[in-house]
Amino acid sequence: MATLLDPQARGRVILVGAGPGDPGLLTVRAVEALKTAEVVVHDGLIDPRVLDLAPATAHRISVAKTRARHTLPQEAINALIVAHVKAGSVVIRLKGGDPFVFGRGGEEVEAVRAAGLPVEVIPGVSAALGCAAEAMLPLTHRDHSSAVSFVAGQCKGLSEQDWSGLAGHGRTLVIYMGVATASDIADKLMADGVAPDMPVAVLEKGTQPGHRAMKTLLADLGPMVTREAVRSPAIIVVGEVVELSDAEDKLARWARVAEAVAVEDAA
Repeated sequence: MATLLDPQARGRVILVGAGPGDPGLLTVRAVEALKTAEVVVHDGLIDPRVLDLAPATAHRISVAKTRARHTLPQEAINALIVAHVKAGSVVIRLKGGDPFVFGRGGEEVEAVRAAGLPVEVIPGVSAALGCAAEAMLPLTHRDHSSAVSFVAGQCKGLSEQDWSGLAGHGRTLVIYMGVATASDIADKLMADGVAPDMPVAVLEKGTQPGHRAMKTLLADLGPMVTREAVRSPAIIVVGEVVELSDAEDKLARWARVAEAVAVEDAA
């Protein structure tokens, strides 16, 4: 098993997965690394209780990103990390979820290595795993799903992506960063052959205060996100395993609204 970089070494960086939100989901190694921090470069959604695990003297730098606005572009974040390491600091790059699951950890490792500097990665509980566990939603199940795939929902050229083999009978699809494009995602999946009545769940703010787990059918995904005012961070899970979860069923509300509109139109 790999160990932390030499604790006596000056000028080093450790990418640390902070998990989906709940500080209790940090690994022991993540906590140990945070306690050595002199500089903490962190994502915007990191729980303050996680940041408090670093020494009070550590310099904390937020590089928060949203879909519409980035505090710093990725290249600038890379340069910031490298500069602090070259200055001799112990830098903890604290990232939500796992650094290597849609966290751009690979790009940051490349930049640090290109500068000839030491780097280590401490994995974290990914958003998919943490949020699904909280909602009692098994991503795989012997009777319902033998495969699971992870995709980014805000990727460019969504309509050109081939998702035809990623969701359907016996398969689970987990979509990160898909709230803003939920309607397009549903249309894309149905166009690629997924049944409109495939169960789908939206797990909002998983493991954090105010978390919600909601389920409906694929054809109602976009409307549900709108009427429930879902906000990021949230993940979308598509597959038969959704029916096994504790997610609140929002389909009945959709049906009642549709029925009321039909009655009004008839009148």
